[in-house]
Amino acid sequence: MIKQIQKTTKYLQAKGFENPEIGIILGTGLGQLLDEIEITKEVSYNHIPNFPTATVEFHKGKLIYGNLEGKNVIVMQGRFHLYEGYSLQDVTYPVRIMEKLGIKTLLVSNAAGAINLDFNKGELMLLEDHINLQGNSPLAFKGVSKLGERFADMSAPYDKDINFRLETIAKSNKIILHKGVYASVVGPQLETRAEYKMLKIIGADAVGMSTVPEIIVANHLKLKAAAVSVLTDECDPNNLKPIDINEIFAMANKAEPNMITLFKELIRSL
Repeated sequence: MIKQIQKTTKYLQAKGFENPEIGIILGTGLGQLLDEIEITKEVSYNHIPNFPTATVEFHKGKLIYGNLEGKNVIVMQGRFHLYEGYSLQDVTYPVRIMEKLGIKTLLVSNAAGAINLDFNKGELMLLEDHINLQGNSPLAFKGVSKLGERFADMSAPYDKDINFRLETIAKSNKIILHKGVYASVVGPQLETRAEYKMLKIIGADAVGMSTVPEIIVANHLKLKAAAVSVLTDECDPNNLKPIDINEIFAMANKAEPNMITLFKELIRSL
């Protein structure tokens, strides 16, 4: 993997991906942030050596470099998931590349279902902690200790200073920003009523199919990390209805301007 990382990094540096400070991963239906970025370089994933290729139709599959609020940023327009048939090492490979290129901070967004019924669809949740239910670890491979501490500490996976800043920004802009625990499952099927009940019992406030692997690797690489969920549906096991993907996109679009405000003002303050 070290040789692969070196090859990928050199390719992107030659393309002009120089001295980025912040990496951003955009979740499902969350692409409007790109309109706020002064884009100078972009490369399709399928042109980048050793990069996975997004297989989900609503994930665009581009790595973008530019300036946002005076900072050089790298943005993943489309992420990878375990349910696409990739390994967790594939899913998190872009995080390792962004770190090699120079980022010190990783910001992650995702679309999630609200387990905590005090939360409403169309609102945001700041991740305070997570539960890994994906059945494996992105650090569970031979030679991982050559890339960082094998036994990565996860006592505080989400940077407390960044989370405090995000909460302050939310209050000043009158944005509802819940705090909670995110459970990451494999998918791609949605949960059953019994599974939603289980998730609530074990302490999850929201559930999704991403984010946790990237956050684990960010901590492995000593990056500051933060994540925000856009709550696209309410997972009430007693009133469960068939999923409507169009409604999920509508809720993502409704909440996305608030997420953009949070990320822009945060980046300005870093």
